[in-house]
Amino acid sequence: METHDAAAERFDAIVVGAGFAGMYALHRLRGRGLKVRVFEAGDDVGGTWYWNRYPGARCDVESVEYQYGFSEEIVKGWSWTERYATQPEIMRYADYVAGQLDLRNDMQFNTRVTAAVYDEAAKRWTIETDQGDRVSAQFCIMATGCLSAAREPEIAGRGSFKGQTYHTGAWPHGGVDFSGQRVAVIGTGSSGVQSIPLIAEQAERLFVFQRTPNFSLPALNGPLDPAFARAAKESFMEDRKRVRTTDSCSMMPASEISALDVTEEERQRNFEHRWGKGGFAFVTSYKDVMNKLEANALASEFVRSKIRQVVKDPKIADLLAPTNHPIGTKRLCLDSHYYETYNRPHVTLVDISNAPIERITAEGLIVGGQEYKVDSIVFATGFDAMTGALLRIDIRGKSGLKLGDKWAAGPRTYLGLGVAGFPNLFMVTGPGSPSVLVNVIIAIEQHVDWIVDCIDHLSAKGLSVIEAQVEAEDRWVEHVNEKADGTLYPLANSWYVGANVPGKARVFMPYVGGFATYDRICARVVANGYEGFSLA
Repeated sequence: METHDAAAERFDAIVVGAGFAGMYALHRLRGRGLKVRVFEAGDDVGGTWYWNRYPGARCDVESVEYQYGFSEEIVKGWSWTERYATQPEIMRYADYVAGQLDLRNDMQFNTRVTAAVYDEAAKRWTIETDQGDRVSAQFCIMATGCLSAAREPEIAGRGSFKGQTYHTGAWPHGGVDFSGQRVAVIGTGSSGVQSIPLIAEQAERLFVFQRTPNFSLPALNGPLDPAFARAAKESFMEDRKRVRTTDSCSMMPASEISALDVTEEERQRNFEHRWGKGGFAFVTSYKDVMNKLEANALASEFVRSKIRQVVKDPKIADLLAPTNHPIGTKRLCLDSHYYETYNRPHVTLVDISNAPIERITAEGLIVGGQEYKVDSIVFATGFDAMTGALLRIDIRGKSGLKLGDKWAAGPRTYLGLGVAGFPNLFMVTGPGSPSVLVNVIIAIEQHVDWIVDCIDHLSAKGLSVIEAQVEAEDRWVEHVNEKADGTLYPLANSWYVGANVPGKARVFMPYVGGFATYDRICARVVANGYEGFSLA
């Protein structure tokens, strides 16, 4: 496509996506007096929570922590009802924030960005959409989300199925009633673990097709105690300042003790204590669970023993107990009665680790020569994480360089914020940043604040262009890899490394060095005159 169009409507910044990143970016940029437009594929704000409406969809960060921290007024005006908020409640929160800040006036919904091309002569981006929009902007900010590009499985015969099919990442807004149906769920990642117990409550018969078992911890969810909720609201601003100085971004302090330096009795007592707290407290029981196989093996076996205690059929329990990856190296799940579901007589677990689904037929699925006849199929097959949403847009930088070509061997960024060869293009929680390994809302705020301050700096200095340097990008990619290699994460075939997407380069994408460490690095880059970036 032609790059620059003088007649195109001009903006200071275009933001792609109206999830929590896009909402905050619009608020901050507009507050600096910039002319901004947000393009959003859905018909409202919410991002990943707009699309993920499957039964049981729920945040795995405690609700009192899963909220913006930039406005005490917004914090004081909102009250959560459960320990882990459901998708509908998170959508109500997004609606509340959008209303409080009057964000929708600068958002264009039902509009998917299809292309973004940089014009070197004009020093501007030209953005096109599926609705025929063609606009020009000095800055292009990708707030497309890390888990927003649903991955459709490549199974032969999908088009022949006569029943209904659903993907957990694009669930019908009116909901689905599975009463009286025979249902197949393919996938036992987070969306499968959350939805399977509720689908089982409705379905006449449920078949769960599992390729890889995942570790799941009990959420121990429930209504928030009103006194606790009030106290959390009062202390929130101070608590948020404190957690931003930690690498985990969590209110739950990580242990400073090695799992190998205590007795078996002490270790079991601590594991039980952390397990009884619910949530992710268990995985931080000891400081070396994520970087020493011996320590991790102890934690992994504890969880496997819990699964065996719950699941009555020993053979099913063994299938559900992961042995092919250390705990925590694939995205941990939080559940409410997931393992108990397999004690129901109408629920069948089908192991497809050694005998994959051969094909989908008009009436069901064939595995190992056996046909499972069903009325509906649910694909709980996750996302093309971290890079998928970006690479589905035709993004072209200097000399027409396509982002997809540059990232063919894996994503390369500087700080997860910028990409060499793509001036004035920013990513919020991009690959190479802590993003999915921490409370993502805190990561979003840190990124957006850095981007807006950068744009302010350019304006104050009479500059118009910022671009990551190739050498700085190379050093950052090397640093990200070194940090990952110092942990157990690379041992798992996870979406962290793109292993769930056929043909995707195997690269550990998030930054595992911790939020506070990353934040200090970003601040040092600024203090050193935007070290590693070229400004012009």
